[in-house]
Amino acid sequence: MTIEEIQELVDAWNTRHGVKHQSELTNMAVLTEEVGELARVIARKHSDPAMTDADLRAAMGLEIADVMWVLASLANQAGINLTDALIANLERRSADADRPARK
Repeated sequence: MTIEEIQELVDAWNTRHGVKHQSELTNMAVLTEEVGELARVIARKHSDPAMTDADLRAAMGLEIADVMWVLASLANQAGINLTDALIANLERRSADADRPARK
């Protein structure tokens, strides 16, 4: 699945289920919550020996998918093509990495 397909899928689901009209501020709060849930899973990875690696990976996968979902929703609300944004970000990072180190 491409990033554009993810954005289209999220947009279609949000439209079908009436979630499309949440404000960007609401989605930012939801994103913060989802990142917090991902952080909780990662913290458990280092503190809860009762969880297996497979369970931790599964939980992390679900939380990362939640974060991606909300990011796609925010991008759609703002009219941002995430593929284009990620390519521009990669180009900027590559240019920064190719600069000589400062002394």
